[in-house]
Amino acid sequence: MINFNLSASLNVFKLLFKPGLCLPHHTVATFNDLPIPLENGLLKEGRKVEIKAVVLDKDDCFAIPDDSEVYGPYQRHFEALKQQYPGRKLLVVSNTAGASSWDKGFKIAEEVHRHTGVHVLSHSVKKPGCGDEIMEYFKQHPETGVTSPAQIAVVGDRLTTDMFLANKMGGFGFWIRDGVVPMREKSFFSRIERPLAAFLLRRGAAPPEPISPFEEP
Repeated sequence: MINFNLSASLNVFKLLFKPGLCLPHHTVATFNDLPIPLENGLLKEGRKVEIKAVVLDKDDCFAIPDDSEVYGPYQRHFEALKQQYPGRKLLVVSNTAGASSWDKGFKIAEEVHRHTGVHVLSHSVKKPGCGDEIMEYFKQHPETGVTSPAQIAVVGDRLTTDMFLANKMGGFGFWIRDGVVPMREKSFFSRIERPLAAFLLRRGAAPPEPISPFEEP
């Protein structure tokens, strides 16, 4: 099956005019390097941040692609993240598990939920275009306390899907730069994102700053 991502293809033209949309607000090497709580990676002078919910990519982020379980060496850190963001505050959003065009009958999503204990978003539009569906999910679960996308952190290994999603929806992006899969085994698009990030940063590009709920009228 060819995993064609129409959402990413249609949105890529926006990067030509605003390349900072694919850049993260915080970068770590692997899932085990994520700060807990996540706002510890965002604090700087004058910035008020309160992360109330976390959107997690699956493949090459906390799991081996096509696997429904947490990668063994990440298990302890994964459990710590679940404790920090319990229940509906932690949500898996994947372009495989839960994506209606790929996961027929949402069987993969059910497997991921069963193995991880984390809810998986069932969504009709692939990343980076599913921001509205993510916000609707949190609206339906007010117990998370999420009232603004600036209270959401998106964690993933891809700049043009995960980080683009974070910036499009007005959240914070946490880039897993190295992931689980060795670089030589990654897809072509995943491999070229590393030098792309370095190039954009040298050119002075930066991700947009989310609008803090503390600053909203």
